[in-house]
Amino acid sequence: MNTTALPGPRAPDRDPAWLGRVFWSGLCLVLLWPLGVATEFKPWVLLEPENVKISAQFIGSFWPLVFDAEFLAMVARETWRTVAMATAGVTLALVLAVPLTLLNTRVLSISALSGRMARGPYWLRQSVRWLLIFLRSIPELVWALVFVRVVGLGPTAGVLAIALTYGGMLGKVYGEILESGETHATETLLRNGSGRLQAFFYGLLPTSAAELTSYTVYRWECAIRSSVVLGFVGAGGLGQQLDNSMKMFEGGEVASMLLVFMALVALADRVSAWLRKALG
Repeated sequence: MNTTALPGPRAPDRDPAWLGRVFWSGLCLVLLWPLGVATEFKPWVLLEPENVKISAQFIGSFWPLVFDAEFLAMVARETWRTVAMATAGVTLALVLAVPLTLLNTRVLSISALSGRMARGPYWLRQSVRWLLIFLRSIPELVWALVFVRVVGLGPTAGVLAIALTYGGMLGKVYGEILESGETHATETLLRNGSGRLQAFFYGLLPTSAAELTSYTVYRWECAIRSSVVLGFVGAGGLGQQLDNSMKMFEGGEVASMLLVFMALVALADRVSAWLRKALG
C-alpha cells in the first residue's frame, strides 16, 4: 500500500491581499494630506541647523539636576498638592456625575417600560444630556482660565476645572456603561413596583460595578496629568512651579521636576492597577 502523501497546494508567492492593503493605505494618505496642510505639519523643521542648536542648548541645560533640600521640599509639597487637586476634582466630578447619570439613564425610566418614554421624562433626559455635552465640550484648561480670574491663582481653580469637565465625561460614560449592560433584572424590579434607586442599587449597579470602577480610576489617572497642565495657567501644584522654572531658564530644576512627575504618573498607574484588581 502506497502511503506517500500527495503534495499540498502550492503557497502563493505573494500576499493575495496586498492590492487591497496598498489601496487602503493610499486612500488614508490622500485623506490625511489635507489635514497636514491645514495644520501646517512640517516635522522636518526640527532638523534645521538653528532649531537643532536651540534644542541641544535647552536639553543640555537639564544637567546637572537640582537636588538641594529646599528645592526637594518644595517639589514634595507641590507634588502632594497636585495629587490632592486631582483627587478633590474627581470627587466633586462624581458628586456632579452620579445624579446626572441617574436622570440620564433610560433603563431607569418607568415610563419607558411601555416602549415609549413620556414627554416630561424625555425632555428632562434630553436636558441632562445637553448639560453633560456642555460640561465636557469645554476643556479643563479653559475652565481653569475662567476660575483663575474668578477665585484667583491657586489649586481651587484647578479643582473646579477638573470637576466640571470630568463631571461631564463621567456622566456620559457612566450612562453608556449602565445602558449597555444586562438590564433584565432592573426592568423586572421596576415592573414589580420597585423605586428607581432600589432598581439601580440591586439590579443595575451589581452588573456594571467593575467597569464603572475601572473607568473612574482611569479618569483619576488622567486628572493627575491634567493637574500639572493646569498649573501652567496659575492653578497651582507642580505644573505652576515647572512653568516658573522654565521661564527662569532653570533647566536643572525643570529636569528634576519632570523626573518627579514621571515617577508620580508611574505610581498612579500602579495604584490604579491595584485598585482595579482589588475591586474587580
